[in-house]
Amino acid sequence: MDTPVQYGPDEGPAQKVSVSMPAGRIAAVKARVGSRGFSAYISAAVERQIQRDLLEELLQAKEAEIGPPSPDVQEWAAEMFREAEALSAQEHAEPMPEGDTEWDAEQAS
Repeated sequence: MDTPVQYGPDEGPAQKVSVSMPAGRIAAVKARVGSRGFSAYISAAVERQIQRDLLEELLQAKEAEIGPPSPDVQEWAAEMFREAEALSAQEHAEPMPEGDTEWDAEQAS
């Protein structure tokens, strides 16, 4: 009996999968990247989520090992997140330059 081939996260042939999302989210992605860039955009989003999950696991392991961060470090981190959210909100509020509808997979990494 053949053993199934195991692939790493960025290896192997592309496969079709079916996912369910709110129609508005699908429309927002297509408006940003067009229908041809949809799969690459979603793949990059999944990659970022996996990275976040791994980071969260690492943070939990370190906290179990050395204890929680000090209040000063917690406040610093909270401020960094507030600044990042403000930049993100600003980016989403600004319209894309006219004719700038192409999405580059490198932007997602």
